[in-house]
Amino acid sequence: MDIPRIFNITEGAHRIHNPFTPEKLATLGEALRLEPGTRVLDLGSGSGEMLCTWARDFGIIGTGIDMSQLFSEQAKIRAEELSVADRVEFIHGDAAGYVADEKVDVAACVGATWIGGGVAGTIELLAESLRTGGVILIGEPYWVQLPPTENVAKGCYAGSISDYLMLPELLASFGDLDYDVVEMVLANQEGWDRYEAAKWLTMRRWLEANPDDDFGKDVRAQLTSEPVRYATYTREYMGWGVFALMAR
Repeated sequence: MDIPRIFNITEGAHRIHNPFTPEKLATLGEALRLEPGTRVLDLGSGSGEMLCTWARDFGIIGTGIDMSQLFSEQAKIRAEELSVADRVEFIHGDAAGYVADEKVDVAACVGATWIGGGVAGTIELLAESLRTGGVILIGEPYWVQLPPTENVAKGCYAGSISDYLMLPELLASFGDLDYDVVEMVLANQEGWDRYEAAKWLTMRRWLEANPDDDFGKDVRAQLTSEPVRYATYTREYMGWGVFALMAR
């Protein structure tokens, strides 16, 4: 079980697999008013930076599930580095359908809502692990400006314009699901640049270290096209944020 190889390569040096910076992760933890002993479930936990830093800074207890073998291993290493391995657990597995044995205070899916077939299905899945009165966290892209054509949307790696909403419509959609939006922290341009541009050096280093790998042509093609694609499309049209929800 693993994610497509290209993602393990392009994001292999990332600690955060979304457009958040470490400062934004800290801001989110503060915004949620996390207290020691708060139980957090993170579906699609990546390399574990959110749970590990929150365990260090706020004293939370966390469980993360991720399909990437590499990222799961990196999460465990990070927990050891920050001396929080006794507070956080990382499971290499499929987060789709995962329900915690013990109800949690915060149930999160930060940037992987495909596990529930979209935002609504992911919220429904997370709610199964959540205690009454708990908080759901959803990390999701939105349009900063509406793409003028479907081709522009595809340049942002969206299937179509309808894949994402403008921010006001995204916030309204949570209300349509009978949830209050109680907090939000939005990525900024620096976060987007760090998330996307950091992939380019990683790809170049991988190509230098693996000159005979048959997959090299795919990595080379992506490295050649990504800077211009990102600057033309994603950087101009896409936003990203984490939204804290409570059931009404």
